Amino acid sequence: MDTHRFDGRVAIVTGAARGIGRAHARLLADRGCRLVVNDLGGSVGGAGSDSEPASAVVREIAESGGTAIADTNDVASAAGVQALVDAAIVRWAGFPEADNENLARHLAVHVGGSFNTARAAWPHMVERGYGRVVMTTSTGMFGLPNNISYAAAKAGAIGLTRSLATAGAAHGIKVNAIAPGALTRMAGVTDADDSAHMSPDLVAPMVAFLAHEACPVSGEIYAAGFGRFARIFIASTPGYVHPGSDPTIEDVAGNWDQINDKHGYSVPSDLGEWSAFFMAHLVPNNARSSS
Repeated sequence: MDTHRFDGRVAIVTGAARGIGRAHARLLADRGCRLVVNDLGGSVGGAGSDSEPASAVVREIAESGGTAIADTNDVASAAGVQALVDAAIVRWAGFPEADNENLARHLAVHVGGSFNTARAAWPHMVERGYGRVVMTTSTGMFGLPNNISYAAAKAGAIGLTRSLATAGAAHGIKVNAIAPGALTRMAGVTDADDSAHMSPDLVAPMVAFLAHEACPVSGEIYAAGFGRFARIFIASTPGYVHPGSDPTIEDVAGNWDQINDKHGYSVPSDLGEWSAFFMAHLVPNNARSSS
């Protein structure tokens, strides 16, 4: 089996001072990648800053023979991200306790931070005709009733991932997303509490492969953790096609089973592919005019 290395590559890992991000950074560095270890060093709730956590990871990498520099810019700030190129805030709240400020803070970091980082790095990747971006989403997108804003923001990261994948295709840039599973500080545990099968180290191999030049896909979502690696995808059923005009509520209700039947589902790569699948039953205009 070929060994996947990153010699000559440079990677930015945000939120890299602890837990899952730290595991990503350590593995990439072990495989020859030069790292920018970014972490504001704040609390889980987003308060304060501390340069020591990022610096500690840089020291660990250096002691193992790797190359890394620490960065403590706030990725929620466009100016901070620009400095990073030339975090993870979680405030638990259910609904309706989750207010506008709660939502805005989550969107600023998880969507805005991802957007800002990718945007700042994008011209450099386009210039080189090569790039890899790995966004972090969450299986919370499947439904997380006691943290509405976090789940909403992480679902937003998927739309960003898939759209950037289409934008990057012509430039050799591949963009994918990881939904990690591990026990970390965010889950209320310390590194000392991590058991072997719940370690962030079990997420890092998937992230490293998605960041590697050998990665064959773009616009995809993968779950990793606890010793399992899996693809998550968005699909569309063939559904029900009404034979005439003016479908009614009763037509929808009467064909509910067919609408929900997963047999023959499609996994579109982008909006155009979904549209072609969803509207395949329509007669093309030229065929309609010639009949």
